[in-house]
Amino acid sequence: MTNNVHENFLPSDEDALKRSIANNLRYRSGKIPITASRQDWLLAAELTVRNRLVERWMKTTNAYYEKNAKVAYYLSMEFLIGRSFNNSLQALDISAPMREALRDMAVDMEDLVNGEVDAALGNGGLGRLAACFLDSMATQHFASIGYGIRYEYGMFKQEIINGYQVETPDYWLLTRGNPWEFPRPEVLYDVRYGGHIKKEGDKSRWVDTHTVLAMAYDTIIPGYGTEFATTLRLWSAKASSEINLSDFNQGNYSSAVEAKNLSENITRVLYPDDSTLLGRELRLRQEYFFVSASLQDLIRRHQRNHANFDNLADSISIHLNDTHPVLAVPELLRLLIDEHGMQWPKAWALTQKIFSYTNHTLMSEALETWPVDMLGRVLPRHLMIIFDINNEFLASIAGQLGDDSGLKTRLSLIDEVGERRVRMAYLAVVASHKVNGVSKLHSELMRQSIFADFAKVFPDRFVNITNGITPRRWLSQANPMLSNLLDDRIGKDWRTHFEQLERLKPFANDNSFVSSFRAAKRYNKQQLGRWVRNNLDITLNPDSLFDVQVKRIHEYKRQILNVLHVITRYNRILANPEVNWVPRTVIFAGKAASAYQMAKTIIKLISDVSAKVNNDPRINQKLKVVFIPNYGVSLAELIIPAADLSEQISMAGTEASGTGNMKMAANGALTIGTLDGANIEIKEAVGEENIFIFGNTAQQVEEIKRNGYQPREIYEQNPELKQALDQIRDGFFSPDEPARFHSIYDSLVNYGDRYLALADYASYIAMQEQVDALYRQPVRWDRKAITNVASMGYFSSDRAIAEYARDIWQISPLEIE
Repeated sequence: MTNNVHENFLPSDEDALKRSIANNLRYRSGKIPITASRQDWLLAAELTVRNRLVERWMKTTNAYYEKNAKVAYYLSMEFLIGRSFNNSLQALDISAPMREALRDMAVDMEDLVNGEVDAALGNGGLGRLAACFLDSMATQHFASIGYGIRYEYGMFKQEIINGYQVETPDYWLLTRGNPWEFPRPEVLYDVRYGGHIKKEGDKSRWVDTHTVLAMAYDTIIPGYGTEFATTLRLWSAKASSEINLSDFNQGNYSSAVEAKNLSENITRVLYPDDSTLLGRELRLRQEYFFVSASLQDLIRRHQRNHANFDNLADSISIHLNDTHPVLAVPELLRLLIDEHGMQWPKAWALTQKIFSYTNHTLMSEALETWPVDMLGRVLPRHLMIIFDINNEFLASIAGQLGDDSGLKTRLSLIDEVGERRVRMAYLAVVASHKVNGVSKLHSELMRQSIFADFAKVFPDRFVNITNGITPRRWLSQANPMLSNLLDDRIGKDWRTHFEQLERLKPFANDNSFVSSFRAAKRYNKQQLGRWVRNNLDITLNPDSLFDVQVKRIHEYKRQILNVLHVITRYNRILANPEVNWVPRTVIFAGKAASAYQMAKTIIKLISDVSAKVNNDPRINQKLKVVFIPNYGVSLAELIIPAADLSEQISMAGTEASGTGNMKMAANGALTIGTLDGANIEIKEAVGEENIFIFGNTAQQVEEIKRNGYQPREIYEQNPELKQALDQIRDGFFSPDEPARFHSIYDSLVNYGDRYLALADYASYIAMQEQVDALYRQPVRWDRKAITNVASMGYFSSDRAIAEYARDIWQISPLEIE
């Protein structure tokens, strides 16, 4: 029996699953079947699955230490992992027996799945990319750990009330906790703030600090079809003392817990409102909190197998997912120098070998900076270290390129113009041995624009790794009907070898396959329509073209351009009701940052346009507009497979990559988009005849701006555009408050149209006419959609992670017994 304990531990046949579910229901929830709620059954099923992941997780963790593997540590403020139940069932390949086990117990598995809440650990593409990458690291056996923050409330739950975005707390942990995590109360680290620096000879001591405790929570990230599993370790803030008993006993109940609340506020919400000084400082404290805990943890891990730090760069690789974790650089130096007695030259040399950095934006205003005064007050030792890095770097530049004061000013880690600020992206570039962009265009523009001077100094430091998506979540799990069709025609291995989708191309001319493909798409549209009807009381026509733009609401993503097309289409239908219009359902979803007023105004405009269009009897189902609130991973899994048209319409040169474009194309949507981000590579993959490209290129955008862009001239010269904008300005969509959208009109017509929506309007409208023309030919449309699916092999996160491992982290797949 002892020899077989691992081999036979927790079998996964139907009867074994039923026993585990029953035991969990009884011994974990204290319920019998007749009194159990849906949440009780869900918890019992989740624990049944989680327990079956533990053995492979233990094997993997043990292998890290036994084989002294180099580990890639992925630091990210967001991990948008979504629901875990279905994903874990798929990884274990036990969906069928679990469904049967639950059915025998009179429980519907689909109902349970829909009862699981999304983990509120991220917001947008940055966090979803991190989640895809963890999935691929595990599936491909790369020794790795993800580090982040265990947000108590996430960003916020978005409600749309009277057309306005209203933010409410996302109580994702409140009612049942997180059954997928393992609390680690024994893994606690001191994270310090404030205080001052005390010089002792050539040493610096950081003293009189305030301490917050970081406690670890571990979640298993299973690989697909493998015994390998990696770890997502999240940190939660705990007070160093729970309560001031003296204050409490004197009746000062609020002050008794004030220190505790202030400490634990650090991990309450994702991206606190940074429109106030206190909000910005909380964001700084958050970022340092999780990198300090993470670095202390990974150093402890290193010390288990190593007597010193001589081979630290051979033992670990630390990857910074955007600028949020860049405080890890001075923190590593602080730990090595202050806590472990290493000399600066050696510590700095190690640091430059260990760190790598992914840049996710070309917009200078989005590159994080921190006021020197704030950083000095909150993290005085780190500010001192940053100054030391800057001095050494600028001295090395003087030796390399001569004493060019202008170049030094441009390269300095400290922006001296106005309020002195630390440029965190610059710090990341100087400290990292590799810096990557996330699409070919983005990486090239990164070298030419925001990091142009650094590219001259470090010509070999900048590389490209185009983003990818995990096939397991975004096709196999999200689109089971299409996945079954693919399995029938090309086998099941595409889930780990996405390039095998190429074998679908001949089926674009197979009438039987085309018919089945169309049926799968229609089924997905019906599923989305059912959700919209049940939750929003809006009826969708599944035979209409589902035109989908789902992403963060931001001016550069140009939801406003989409709205202008909707208004233009509405006006055209009213002017020519006898035309055989292609019925179209335009679907928006996405959150606006709580302090981003223009984005919130755009949401209100979408809602008002929707109310006007959807309630106009003259339209007669030819056009419908829907805003789906509280967009997240699970809603994306419902919406994306239903999309016919994928809106990827950011101004060229602003979107780093995008992954929604990849997800929708892989699920059979045709893309309408600019030559921005990964759209360029998607166009190369699918062929220009299978994508709708419009608008100015990045080079043309720069030329337009150089020549003095005049959006008012475009407005005056295009009657349809003028009509749409005048309707927005004059209250046609907001008769109760005619001036409601003046800010949108002014931003486009009078204040420069920063993202060139008007410059691309005519091209966009013309391309939408081509979309209509093709949709009238369903067989041609479906063949192009199939070609899109078949061409998505390159856009796998497995390929992306293999490139990171080979070209940046220098790690190889780890075999386990």
